[in-house]
Amino acid sequence: MGMTLTEKILAKHAGKRHVSPGDNVWVDVDVLMTHDVCGPGTIEIFKREFGAGAKVWDREKVVIIPDHYVFTQDPYAKRNIDILREFALEQGIKYFYDVGSPNYKGVCHVALAEEGHTRPGEVLFGTDSHTCTAGAFGEFATGIGNTDAAFIMGTGKLWLKVPTTMKFVFDGEVPPYLMAKDMILQIIGDIGVDGATYKAMEFAGEGISMLSVEERMTLCNMAIEAGGKNGIIAPDAKTLRFVNERSKSKIDVIYGDEDAEYESVRRYNLKELEPVVAKPHSPDNTAAVSEVKGTKIDRCYIGSCTGGKLEDFRAAARILRGHSVRVDTFVVPSTTEVEKRLKDEMIDGESLYSILKNAGAKIADGASCAACLGGPPDTFGRTEGKEVCISTTNRNFPGRMGSKQSQVYLASPLTVAASALKGEITDPREFI
Repeated sequence: MGMTLTEKILAKHAGKRHVSPGDNVWVDVDVLMTHDVCGPGTIEIFKREFGAGAKVWDREKVVIIPDHYVFTQDPYAKRNIDILREFALEQGIKYFYDVGSPNYKGVCHVALAEEGHTRPGEVLFGTDSHTCTAGAFGEFATGIGNTDAAFIMGTGKLWLKVPTTMKFVFDGEVPPYLMAKDMILQIIGDIGVDGATYKAMEFAGEGISMLSVEERMTLCNMAIEAGGKNGIIAPDAKTLRFVNERSKSKIDVIYGDEDAEYESVRRYNLKELEPVVAKPHSPDNTAAVSEVKGTKIDRCYIGSCTGGKLEDFRAAARILRGHSVRVDTFVVPSTTEVEKRLKDEMIDGESLYSILKNAGAKIADGASCAACLGGPPDTFGRTEGKEVCISTTNRNFPGRMGSKQSQVYLASPLTVAASALKGEITDPREFI
């Protein structure tokens, strides 16, 4: 019996010819990522267990990216970054993207891709649940806790159970009113937030091949919202072009076997899908936009690792161009690269930045996670009371964007932009 893409990657990194779901194996790690929220805890455990003078297993394979609470006066947040800075200097960490420096990047999951740290056939662990974003590049990528991360820091290995794989096939072409966010919300609504617990979620089909690399990142990013161990997409020419432009590392492309066995296979006809939202307070509390249209909103938010990429802003600009928003609409670039390209990318001679600004959107001065995780009171775009917000982010739990009294709807950038123009949840097909 053949192996799935996830199984073949893990088999290679375990030094085995074959692995099966349920096998426990030692896996060699290619990249370990941590950030300002979990980095200090990971560093503390590393030093406690390996010794105060211990060195990381490979200073070029540990990537440290502060991004969550970076633009704040909160003393605890600032201290976390100081700890990262001290550790990076002490260890000689090559890839430390320090806040306040010319090297600062922004949201870790997008920055990893931009800086060439996400490569086909590799194994990437990160101290953040949305590390599964990198599965869009045909690699095994998943989030881990501080203890596991500290162990990897010292050894470059991790003991792992091989997950079973669920396959999701999207047939047909992607309509202009649908985005990857609609596709993954449809899946999560169908199987629930625990429907893929400790399972690999593999995405395939003509619809997937049509998606840009950034859209594929959105799909894999939210695998964790269904409980998935990882999301993954087989690499193709788009993947290799993106990676080769950003990395000089030798790439070992791996594909699943044709006779691989999947736990389940679900097929979707894209012509039959429509824009989707997740209602408060869970990503699987989904509904077609047509079912909830007219719901009044106070705020719109376009940003995060899920919805703050250039492709997301390009989609929003398609809707907002030549119009004015009726409610507070916040725009937060995920990375400094995206922030720069907002001013360089044009639609009919007008920059995305200009389109968004002229529509009345409030554009953050700096790239970060911002309101996606609530954060300190001075976090940009943070909800403050009983607001109803529609957002391109990935979670809508109570308090996720700040106030526990607020309500958050999750949607694609197209749907969020359309809603901003009417001050109520709106089907983007009204503007497309």
